[in-house]
Amino acid sequence: MSEVVRRYYDEGVIREWERLEGPYRRFELVSTLRLIEEFFPKEGRIIDIGGGPGRYTIELSKLGYSVTLVDLSPRAIAFAEEKLEELGLTGELLVADARDLSMIDDSSFDGALILGPMYHIVEEEGRAAALSELHRILKPGAPAIVGFINPWGILRSGLTEFPHEYTDDHARDLLTSCVQAGDQEAFTEAAFLTPPHAIGELRAAGFAIESRAGVEGFAAGMLDEVERLAATDPKGYENVLRLVADTSTLPAYRDSTEHLHVVVRRIG
Repeated sequence: MSEVVRRYYDEGVIREWERLEGPYRRFELVSTLRLIEEFFPKEGRIIDIGGGPGRYTIELSKLGYSVTLVDLSPRAIAFAEEKLEELGLTGELLVADARDLSMIDDSSFDGALILGPMYHIVEEEGRAAALSELHRILKPGAPAIVGFINPWGILRSGLTEFPHEYTDDHARDLLTSCVQAGDQEAFTEAAFLTPPHAIGELRAAGFAIESRAGVEGFAAGMLDEVERLAATDPKGYENVLRLVADTSTLPAYRDSTEHLHVVVRRIG
């Protein structure tokens, strides 16, 4: 994770705060909350690593968890502190890199979210360090939800979101270099991992795989249609939202969406 990523999120705190409010991006939020409900303990200490301005931290705090938010961006942490205070919620807030959580004791947490770092740490050894830290700070048997950007899903969503990428000769290479040159106005330095690659790194770090979800579900790649439905038929949209969350772990969808969330447990 580089200074490029830190600067991107420092300069885009509001953008990141609002990201999950759009009709299509809400699928990620609701599907993740569904995974939390199913796999996390009903109470305890949860750490939100790379949680930015605190959207998930706030949701976890509302559910009664004691939450620690860690992020690389000082501005995101300051924003999260203001939001928690505004809502009458509490949490521990730390500016830190996911690869070095040495300020946190071993076996401290009953669960974890790490939904950004794995796709902003471009070097495999850096991702291994972040997963080692995650393993260390979780209690034995505790669950975590680990997020990845999946190039298999990006290939489909790209038809709606960046169709120009398919018009030249490099389109055939999208599976491995999917917008790696990147439009920096759209995103920043990132690593996109296929599901087998992501699962391999998690197992190598000492985690057991509990489940996985393609959080955009059957609606993946249909951004325009989803936004149209939300604008013209709110009730229909809410039905789709629930169905996406309820079916996101089905084999037909879990490996074919832009965001892959893998539920793991610490072994040992």
